Amino acid sequence: MIDLRTVSFGYQRDKLLYESLNLSLIPGSIYGLLGPNGAGKSTLLRLLSGLLYPTVGSIQVNGYNPGQRRPAFLEDLFLLPEEIYVPAVKIREFIRANAPFYPRFNREQMAGYVREFGLNDDQKLHELSYGQKKKILIGFGLATNTAVLLMDEPTNGLDIPSKGQFRRLVAGAVDDNRTVIISTHQVRDLETLIDPIVILSERGVALKASVEKVTERLWFGLVPDLDPARPALYAERAVGGYAVVTENRTGEPSRLDLERLFNVVQAEPERIRQLFSSTLAPTNA
Repeated sequence: MIDLRTVSFGYQRDKLLYESLNLSLIPGSIYGLLGPNGAGKSTLLRLLSGLLYPTVGSIQVNGYNPGQRRPAFLEDLFLLPEEIYVPAVKIREFIRANAPFYPRFNREQMAGYVREFGLNDDQKLHELSYGQKKKILIGFGLATNTAVLLMDEPTNGLDIPSKGQFRRLVAGAVDDNRTVIISTHQVRDLETLIDPIVILSERGVALKASVEKVTERLWFGLVPDLDPARPALYAERAVGGYAVVTENRTGEPSRLDLERLFNVVQAEPERIRQLFSSTLAPTNA
């Protein structure tokens, strides 16, 4: 269980990035963390891992205060940062040196990932392409089997086949006891993977909802013309008409479009807050 209560934080004393942020995340889900540039996605992951400390408020991650960086906390959390560094060692040497820090690290699982990536553990990490380095670190993070797995822009640097591989491997590595948070700008890469969705806005959470709840309250579709009788919360030109997001007042099914959801949250934040107020109430005051 991850719980943030009235958290405020800013890199400058007079300019807060978060103000009284409340958010609760439960195990067994792959949370998608979205937000515009500067909204604090990477900062939130650093706060959860204890690399940064809230100015005001409290953070609990599975009963631990991350800022205390206790060994029992660190061995059950893995953070994959956006900017990666790999030492000049062979893959097997990297695994041998780092696996002991994670009591549930599964070497057979990791060996399977290495084979899946078309690599072998005798190769030198620093001589791999950026995408290959990223895949090894993703595989290592999955093989730690930590209760909390934080991934910052994990699909950056991956080609199209590798993104599909990433989705499949992450989906297969999540169970009821694991909380995965993926911060991303590449919403279309992860559209079929992440659920629930957390969208950050200025100083807080603009939306936290499951895919089911989003499509229950919003309708995503393509229409030939804009209809004043069904005003669009968001619309953009598309081949054949307009791609729109409207309120779903009739319970009509539709397929979530993460990019358009993100855009409508930015365009109509107050209306989205009203539509999802019952969803936001427990987690974002």
